Amino acid sequence: MATFLERLALPDSGRYSLRNARVPACFLSSEVSGAVSDPDGAVLLDLLIDGERIEGIAPAGTGQAPDIPAADLAGRHVWPTLIDMHAHIDKGHAIPRVNNRDGSFAGARDATAIDRTRYWNAEEIERRMSFALRCAYAHGVAAIRTHLDSLEPSAETSWRVFRSMRDHWSGRIALQAVSILPIDEFRTPFAVRLADLIADSGGVLGAVTRVTGGVHSAPVGDIDALLDRLLGLASERSLDVDLHVDESGDPESAALPRVARAVLRNKFKGRVVCGHCCSLAVQPEDQVRTTLALCAEAGLSIVTLPTVNLYLQDRIPGRTPRWRGVTLIKEMQKAHIPVAVGGDNCRDPFYAYGDHDMVDNLCQAIKIAHLDHPLNDVPALVGPVPATIIAAGSLGRIGAGGPARLILFAARTLNELVCRPQSDRIVIDRGRRVLERVPEYSELDV
Repeated sequence: MATFLERLALPDSGRYSLRNARVPACFLSSEVSGAVSDPDGAVLLDLLIDGERIEGIAPAGTGQAPDIPAADLAGRHVWPTLIDMHAHIDKGHAIPRVNNRDGSFAGARDATAIDRTRYWNAEEIERRMSFALRCAYAHGVAAIRTHLDSLEPSAETSWRVFRSMRDHWSGRIALQAVSILPIDEFRTPFAVRLADLIADSGGVLGAVTRVTGGVHSAPVGDIDALLDRLLGLASERSLDVDLHVDESGDPESAALPRVARAVLRNKFKGRVVCGHCCSLAVQPEDQVRTTLALCAEAGLSIVTLPTVNLYLQDRIPGRTPRWRGVTLIKEMQKAHIPVAVGGDNCRDPFYAYGDHDMVDNLCQAIKIAHLDHPLNDVPALVGPVPATIIAAGSLGRIGAGGPARLILFAARTLNELVCRPQSDRIVIDRGRRVLERVPEYSELDV
């Protein structure tokens, strides 16, 4: 028997309407007068699509245009296409040729270093990046910020491939890139050349707050000077900054407040994102309060990566993990610190699973971090919140005059949406149904 979405008479393109669409209010660019919210905070709407744009939005039953084709969603959920603001598409899909020997952070670091040395070249990186982007596009991802391993001498190659992929995917997935390398590299002359490369590539300057060959633990002795240098290079080139911070369960791993103080000390004007921030969850409450106050004062934004941190953190052979590895999402929200959910690694030594599906990542984050009861505003963590943080414009939102980039689900409630994988979803890109499906893994065979 055909499913609801299989039976749905959806026009191929042109001018048409989606009737009785249930849209979480947190996705709307502006309030729709007269629309009534359900217990999940979603509203029933009629969406008028005109080519690549949403021409109009009205409460269900009031925005119908009888002279154009229409599809009645009968109260099923409609979301915008989503944002993954923290990915690693240059590392991904290296499984099974390389594996993390024990599932630990150190094991992932070492396995990636071996894989990079043995296999990475322009053609090979491009093949895996392309695979990742095709997965994301089929799942309904509209924008990705990816971190690129940017060690010397491979940085030029990775950034060249990225620029090519960004051009190729323009209009389908908006791509941004961030450098990632240990922060002690900012003691070297290469830091200047890297900052110039990033500026020339329209990228974001980033680093990891640990030293080469190390793990996230007590901050390196000259971290303040290194952060000053990084922020100075970014400021001189009008670059934003995105850092991997405190990806550890060690309470002594406390670079996050140092980052906030550096931003304040340097009066840095660009956007600063800090990812992971795991150790905050195992630090004393008074230290947490001080750190969050500093982050709010410095205007930092945070991205949490629940699936990968659940996988890596507190992993000790033969022992069940004692904590979930995620940062203090709810406490950050209460402190008015913008915090989003990202996808992070995918089928590589840092995370052996995943498919670049932000719906799946959100559903897992809800369960891992108890982001429910209520669920009402949680979908914003993969839509408007990251879109604002990375300046992705109107993507990740639904609004009159905005792009007709949507995901149609069979689910009628947020609970139904979270409970099933939604593998039958329909993705609409600029008014047209996306026919591409996720690529087969056999395409990666060499």
